[in-house]
Amino acid sequence: MSETTIEALVEGGKATAGPPLGPELGPTGVNIGQVVAEINQKTADMNGMSVPVKVIVNVENKTFKIEVGTPPTSGLLKKEAGIEKGKQGTEENEEKKFVGNISIDSVVKVAKIKRNAVLAKTMKSAVKEIIGTCQTLGITVESLTPKEAIQAIDAGRWADKFRKE
Repeated sequence: MSETTIEALVEGGKATAGPPLGPELGPTGVNIGQVVAEINQKTADMNGMSVPVKVIVNVENKTFKIEVGTPPTSGLLKKEAGIEKGKQGTEENEEKKFVGNISIDSVVKVAKIKRNAVLAKTMKSAVKEIIGTCQTLGITVESLTPKEAIQAIDAGRWADKFRKE
């Protein structure tokens, strides 16, 4: 069986037959419209985020299978915080250091989505890893700096959020 795999980064729910998918799919002979429609259906809930997708095409019988990856952690955090972009550069001005705030529940939600992609063995460790990305983006957690939020977790705060795993 002859298969080819096409990997692309598409905007959730808004893939098109244009680049990057169209030119890659054209030579395979599959119905590009059907591929795009299925990608858009599978990524609809990730609207506004870049989503990695793999299209595995059987070039003999012109069938395809779509695998949707998870968006980057930064994209998930920005969506949760309701911001379009993280902090810019290394601002010395305190007010510009943080550009958004999210709840611990939002951090846990992102950690669950990214669970298989992070190296952490426990949910508590995964949450701390996600909070590390908050630092880079300039997002506070429950109005605490990421460093303070990690210290709070280490001190037992929000322990009930991690008990299930």
